Amino acid sequence: MILRECFRGERRYDHFRSKLGLGSNVLNDRLRVLVGEGVLDRVAYQDNPVRHEYRLTPKGADLYPVLVALMAWGDRYENDVPPVRLIHRGCGHPAEPRMTCAHCAEPVSWREMSAEFAPGAW
Repeated sequence: MILRECFRGERRYDHFRSKLGLGSNVLNDRLRVLVGEGVLDRVAYQDNPVRHEYRLTPKGADLYPVLVALMAWGDRYENDVPPVRLIHRGCGHPAEPRMTCAHCAEPVSWREMSAEFAPGAW
């Protein structure tokens, strides 16, 4: 939920706390883990008193497709409310997650995939 808010442009602790309804201890712990894992950076935005905000790192930004895919799955199978529509700002039309081949750009499903492991990976 914290990452969802970050992708919506939020960065401040107070917003996370009020929007998500998390207790300070839980929110502090989750933010500490996200910073420790390199998903968020904790950056001072004010000196007196010192206040921090949380910014997505490149590692965190790379989670966007994962969160969008989970959101789409939830909208399809688990949601009792209308799904969230993601609109492509470039053309104004709805966008949806889709996995494609990096070579031919054709959509692929799990049935059309195989895995190759680097030596020693298993």
